[in-house]
Amino acid sequence: MANLKEVRNRITSVSSTQQITKAMKMVSAAKLKRATNAIVQLRPYANKLRDILAQVSASVEGNNSPYTQDRIPTKVLIIVVTSNRGLAGAFNANAIKTANALIANKYADQFARGDVSIIAIGKRGHDFFSRRNFNVIGNHNELFNNLDFENVSKVTDYVMEQFKEGHIDRVEVVYNQFRNAAMQILTSEQLLPLLPEEKNNDVAAELDYIIEPSKEKIIEELIPKAIKIQLFKAVLDSNASEHGARMTAMDKATENAGDLLRQLKLSYNQARQAAITTELTEIVSGAAALSNG
Repeated sequence: MANLKEVRNRITSVSSTQQITKAMKMVSAAKLKRATNAIVQLRPYANKLRDILAQVSASVEGNNSPYTQDRIPTKVLIIVVTSNRGLAGAFNANAIKTANALIANKYADQFARGDVSIIAIGKRGHDFFSRRNFNVIGNHNELFNNLDFENVSKVTDYVMEQFKEGHIDRVEVVYNQFRNAAMQILTSEQLLPLLPEEKNNDVAAELDYIIEPSKEKIIEELIPKAIKIQLFKAVLDSNASEHGARMTAMDKATENAGDLLRQLKLSYNQARQAAITTELTEIVSGAAALSNG
């Protein structure tokens, strides 16, 4: 009987867990829809801005923007975008692993000298790197409370100023790029200095813009905007990826809970049948003993 009670309690516990994971999956699905809309709407703008910048830059001799100056990467900043919460499968662990691999494979010498800094966007990344004594110079968990261009731009403004003043020579961002609910692509890309786009002479010859006041002035305005858009897109990509990963994880957890529930119910029925059989055997044995007496 004690065994029956234990199995019954486990069935109740697993059933409650299954209901919770179902609810979390539904919440993540709703958030994923909003996050997907945001990144899908931004991508065409970001791509067009990059194309215009590349085409205008191609027709200007030289570029004196402080954000395109390619220096020896003595001091490196890594922006790691994770989430504030867990229960998203390997979403956060993979981003952190990618950041560690980037440092180990590309900036090992700078790291050994203590010249690699971390800006964490997301509590999970911040907690990981802080506990391991990395040089974490920024913690921006609050961005996900009100995720918009203005708030993310505050981070970009700080990074751009540090680069402009020569306090850092290279900035890279690590994040999960959103493809769909089941697929996120781990991405590391250079934010500063801004890399020139590959020139396409055929396209450049076909397109011509009427530019006011001048190409140089337009480039001066477009470059900071392009850098801000690049980081904003990375954060939006990561946000959509997080909800997709969590929805997938909760779907799998719900499925696993259902499998466990079926096994527990089978075990319960088997134990119950065994208990009934034992009681019947005891009754029959007792009746037989009385009639023999």
